[in-house]
Amino acid sequence: MAAKTTTRRGERVPAATLPVARVCVDVPLPHLDRPFDYQVSTEQDEAAVPGCRVRVRFAGQLVDGYLLERVESSDYGRKLTFLDRVISPEPVLAPEVAELARVVADRYAGALVDVLRMAVPPRHARVEAQPSPEPAPPPAAPERTGWTRYPFGANFLDALKAGRPARAVWQALPAEDWPARLAEVVATVASTGRGALVVVPDHRDVARLHAACAALVGPDAVVALSADLGPAERYRRWLAVRRGSVRVVLGTRGASFAPVHDLGLVAVWDDGDDLHAEPRMPYPNVRDVLVQRAHLSGAALLVGGFARTAEAQLLVDSGWAHEIVAAREVLRAAAPRVAAVGDSDWQEVKDPAARSARLPSIAFEAARAALAADAPVLIQVPRRGYVPALACGACRAPARCRRCAGPLALPGGSDDGVPRPAYCRWCGATEAAFRCPACGSRRLRGQVIGARRTAEELGRAFSGVPVRTSGADEVLASVPGGAALVVCTPGAEPVAEGGYGAALLLDGWALLGRADLRAAEEALRRWMTAAALVRPGSEGGRVVVVAESSLAPVQALVRWDPVWHARQELAARGELGFPPAVRMATVDGSPDAVAGLLDELRLPESGEVLGPVPLGEDRERALVRVPRERGRALASVLAEVLAVRSARKEPDVVRVKLDPLEVL
Repeated sequence: MAAKTTTRRGERVPAATLPVARVCVDVPLPHLDRPFDYQVSTEQDEAAVPGCRVRVRFAGQLVDGYLLERVESSDYGRKLTFLDRVISPEPVLAPEVAELARVVADRYAGALVDVLRMAVPPRHARVEAQPSPEPAPPPAAPERTGWTRYPFGANFLDALKAGRPARAVWQALPAEDWPARLAEVVATVASTGRGALVVVPDHRDVARLHAACAALVGPDAVVALSADLGPAERYRRWLAVRRGSVRVVLGTRGASFAPVHDLGLVAVWDDGDDLHAEPRMPYPNVRDVLVQRAHLSGAALLVGGFARTAEAQLLVDSGWAHEIVAAREVLRAAAPRVAAVGDSDWQEVKDPAARSARLPSIAFEAARAALAADAPVLIQVPRRGYVPALACGACRAPARCRRCAGPLALPGGSDDGVPRPAYCRWCGATEAAFRCPACGSRRLRGQVIGARRTAEELGRAFSGVPVRTSGADEVLASVPGGAALVVCTPGAEPVAEGGYGAALLLDGWALLGRADLRAAEEALRRWMTAAALVRPGSEGGRVVVVAESSLAPVQALVRWDPVWHARQELAARGELGFPPAVRMATVDGSPDAVAGLLDELRLPESGEVLGPVPLGEDRERALVRVPRERGRALASVLAEVLAVRSARKEPDVVRVKLDPLEVL
């Protein structure tokens, strides 16, 4: 008798080949961070391709997911549920991106689905139905490049032409046209038929880089991905990359996961910028993502900037990457003249109040000279508005806490008519008897600082000179040449036509005094980014930094030696046991939640816990650190504890962040 081949009406039949689909379901719970098996029906067989979006029933609800792969059988041991439907047959999740997302999730003790939300943009059906353009032909390699000013620049380009996975940390010269240099690197890789990916901090950098790359590889061969694009346009461009129509991708943080075909180069500019740090779980950093991507794909890597981070220095010291640095004589010819407050005895003789003045005489002289030469002057102020601060009433030195050196502030109100004493903004301790360590005065005075107030003061000091501001309200991309005062906050410096004649870096204490592990490194990076926009010293370019000349970041700026500072910073962090010399995690939450997680944490023998310390109202933070070689073990045990807490449905949320930017 023949076997029965008919089925009941409406009954679904499994596909003949590879009937099991492994799906990453969009359920952001740590204990469910694994693929789940589903059955593929014959009707879904053609559309259910690896990488497509699907909809499945999970715990009684319909949720979205990504089909990771199809296999012959499942180890589940029970009857599998069919896929509810295939949302689209478009394979949006590339295999190499799925692998990268898994590595990043494991490295940061996160869930795969959280990383995939960063990697794959939301779907737009109308855009998906439209065809992508045909791929542009490979461009010709640039014949003459500006990389000849760097001793190993030509060697790096030769390695890219040969398809070798070269890895380099590039120290850009002052006043360097860095978009042009990156465009030359991209064009070199594109000429071989391979893809390139460059990530920069913000949309202004994307615009400059896109213009430079389009001039060398053609506008049809390059695409820009940034957050300022609308959802539909961003998805259209992203699909063109996924389908292989475009192989050169430029963008901001989210572009680090762009599915570039045959990737030959990944690059990041200004890797120390905090815009490269993802604010959503599991908080990956662009530099680390691209390092992992270069390792997995065999692509070349370029980390560039005017300054250098301790993490980039670690790549060089470990031998994983080589450095590209110009010779000192080339650097001296390109750098502006940099002066700091108190770096010579003559300054104090000429201006005894230079150390306490917010704008000492050397800064006024530099500004007057630049304006007389019909050149703009850049004034960098750490804050954009009117921010009250306390200083010594005699010498105007910033008022600091005796316990933690944090900034002092005055609380509002009074107690029975008696004003309340000053308190520390960092540790909260009261300072009832202030005494200035510089002059011994016991008087306090209030200061009001910020970009707006600075613009008003300078406008009165230099009457008749136009004053422009660039900050949170309006960020200028560029300013014309000619005499003008340009007041900006860090990171909002516009490019001046022909370069600035001078740059005044004010209120250095506000950058250096932050409660941040990277305060010194960040201050130097902000200063060098602004100073790099100034003309060379041979053309009259001057930079004045209003900060104590004995500090290491100020010395590095005066000598224009960020490599020395990065080495010093890395060595200091090694002695103190801070990243990147070690792997560290911060654990934030309520006291009970933090204590519970630490009790369950099974650290390696070399691991240790610091704290917890109070953060504020009913919040605590603990630091967990292990030697760098045990970093994977730390991420693994943290992920395990978070999964257990999730499975128990613990009510208190604990935030875990590996290699944090802040530790205090």
